[in-house]
Amino acid sequence: MSNLIVVESKNDKYFIESFIEKLNLSNIEVGQPICNINDFDCLGGISNLNAMLKALKPDSYSKIGIILDADEVGIEERIKLINESLKSICNDIELKEINHLNESKELDLEIACYITNIQGKGELETVMREVHSNDSTYADCLESWKECLSSKGIEIKQKELNKIWVSNYLKYDTCIGKDKKQKSKKCANELINNTNNKAEIENNLQSNDITIKKDIWNFEHSSLSNLKDFLQLFN
Repeated sequence: MSNLIVVESKNDKYFIESFIEKLNLSNIEVGQPICNINDFDCLGGISNLNAMLKALKPDSYSKIGIILDADEVGIEERIKLINESLKSICNDIELKEINHLNESKELDLEIACYITNIQGKGELETVMREVHSNDSTYADCLESWKECLSSKGIEIKQKELNKIWVSNYLKYDTCIGKDKKQKSKKCANELINNTNNKAEIENNLQSNDITIKKDIWNFEHSSLSNLKDFLQLFN
């Protein structure tokens, strides 16, 4: 049987799949995200965790891992949320820390969690900003945009800014380099090399799948050490 990783968003799914491939781990399935719509519309999507767990078929897996963002509430609060959700599928398990497999005899499998964070807070996009390896000129200029908005009395939350930063990094800094006019052609050519399905090409061009999985992250960065340890639990 395979092992399952439950993630929060599409970006999480693509990034974790890329990290798993980089680590050369096997027998790990990254499930469809808890929030399977546009990330910007799903800032509260973790409330769907209960429904996701109830829909699982535990007898199909040996281990289940759950990855959520710490956001502003922190690691302990997220672990509490996961424990509350786990009650919807079993009554004999309580997670107390990240990166530790706990056995559920009721489900006949092991469960562990990881909370994505930088210094105890934040989300995947916070980590992505920390570990990006390409030049990020386009994305970094968003700080000037933020200052401009602030000067006009408009404040943007850091979580939202991080998501926009990652979007710009993927769309401009990593896909087109210095030549904006080549964006669509370059990205399409990369996709065509992997598939002849035109519908799939168009779909992926509208998502971050193909870009996130490019070699644009420093997977050796210290900020990913705990996540690396977590994923290796499921190899």
